[in-house]
Amino acid sequence: YILKRGLTLCNADVDVVIPHRMKDGYGINEQMITEAHEEGIDTIVTCDNGIAAYTTIEYANSLGITCIVTDHHEVPYEMPQEGKQYILPPAKAVIDPKQEDCTYPYKNICGAVVAWKLVLKLWENYPVTEEERREVLEFAGIATVCDVMELLDENRIIVKEAIKSMKNSANPGLRALIKVHDIQPENLASYHLGFVLGPCINASGRLDTAKRALELFFQNSLEKAMTIANELVVLNNERKSLTEEGVEQAIVYYEEQN
Repeated sequence: YILKRGLTLCNADVDVVIPHRMKDGYGINEQMITEAHEEGIDTIVTCDNGIAAYTTIEYANSLGITCIVTDHHEVPYEMPQEGKQYILPPAKAVIDPKQEDCTYPYKNICGAVVAWKLVLKLWENYPVTEEERREVLEFAGIATVCDVMELLDENRIIVKEAIKSMKNSANPGLRALIKVHDIQPENLASYHLGFVLGPCINASGRLDTAKRALELFFQNSLEKAMTIANELVVLNNERKSLTEEGVEQAIVYYEEQN
């Protein structure tokens, strides 16, 4: 959401592909690159992945696609006799605070915040309003909590400011998600991000497609947003039931084996 919203505010023509957990795994792959090439896509920006996708990015380069990697994971490396050698993907730009020569002062930000930092830099050249900035900040805060980042340093500030903004959010989808859980906006806290709102967002990607959650946040109508938010609640309840069944089956299996 951060990347699509942020780049759209820079007048970019943006499409989103979210890997399917079962079919695609967790990151960019060559099939996605092939499909992008066939659709005439000229630039790919990754989010929270790509730092280990050397051969995939190399393949994109061979098709003339410009790649920008935004990630927060550790950089892969080899250990030849001469010492550790890091392996960066051959992208046009690699934005990852975990790079050895990166001077960014705080390394423990989540992938969504890395993407947000890119967006903030791009916005320096575009007339983005304060309301638009605050709205995208809200998602950086949600991501920080839901990716279980330590609430230290700038993470703490991002989450604090995000929650403050979310109490009067300009995003109909977020307002709907808060409303369907009967959360009073003035009582909103990091607990609600991590244990109430976050699981609903996540459930769509686990049981269906994460694009349903993305669709929610791009709604202009609160009425339509409420419909999608209620669907996400149903999906999350199904996820919880499946989890409980799995735990019960594990207990039975353990007891039978012992």
